[in-house]
Amino acid sequence: MEDLLLRKYQVTINFFIDEDFRTLVPSHRTYINYLINKGIIDSYSVSMESYKSWIMLTADSREQVLDYLQKSPLFKYWTFEIDELFVYDGQTYRLPALQLN
Repeated sequence: MEDLLLRKYQVTINFFIDEDFRTLVPSHRTYINYLINKGIIDSYSVSMESYKSWIMLTADSREQVLDYLQKSPLFKYWTFEIDELFVYDGQTYRLPALQLN
């Protein structure tokens, strides 16, 4: 039964940029927005200072995570690590604060 549970993964991506990279960014963002809207990606961040990106997502296996990554137009620019998370917590997973009127 445990295999049926969806798991959280963090992907750490290192990327490089060439002349074609920027032309692929709009279609990549469309794909990322699609995954966010489907509830697959929880968070997505990019640092142009370090040429790194971090994606927090939900999947049933590491293979499914790889499948999502391979569908990005920017995939050929990446080296990455996929880590399954034991704990994932944050403000968005908390109940709203109670405010008395």
